[in-house]
Amino acid sequence: MSQNEFVLLISPFKDKVFRLAKRLLISTEEAEDATQEVLVKLWYKNESLHSYNSVEAFAMTITKNYCLDQLKSKRAGNLKIIHTNYTDRTAGLQQKVEDTDSLQWVEKIINQLPEQQRLIVQLRDFEQFEFVEMAEILDMNETAIRVALSRGRKTIREFMTKTHSYGMQ
Repeated sequence: MSQNEFVLLISPFKDKVFRLAKRLLISTEEAEDATQEVLVKLWYKNESLHSYNSVEAFAMTITKNYCLDQLKSKRAGNLKIIHTNYTDRTAGLQQKVEDTDSLQWVEKIINQLPEQQRLIVQLRDFEQFEFVEMAEILDMNETAIRVALSRGRKTIREFMTKTHSYGMQ
C-alpha cells in the first residue's frame, strides 16, 4: 500500500483516535504521542489492514490498549474522561453558566463510573460508535455493551435528577 493510499485509509478516523487517547490520557501531548504510536503500528500492518472488517475499529482497539498500558505503567488508578469540546455560541451568559455547570456534574459522574462503563459511554455517546464496532473494539458482545451503557446512563440521569431537584420539593 502506498503512502497516499494509507493516508486516505486512515484520514476519516485519525481524529477519533486522538480524541479517545485524549479522553483516556488527559494530556494533549500524551494523546498526540499515542496517536502517533497507533498510526505507526497501523503503517507497519499496512499490507494486512484490508483483511480487517473495520480498520477504524482495529485502530480504536489499538488506541484503547495503548492508552490503558500507558496508564498502567504510570500506576494511574483512575481514568478521567473530560468533555471539553462543548461550546454553544448562541446561548446567553446564564445558559452558558448552567450548561457549564451541568457538564461539570456529568464529568464528575462519568469519572465515578466503573472503567468499562466509562469507556462504553465515551465510545457511544461522545464518539458515536455503533454497537457492532464497540463490540469489536472492547472484545465484548453487543448485549453486554447495551446493558453497561444503559446502567451508565441511568447512573448519570439519576444523579443529575437528584442534583437538579435538590431543595425544589
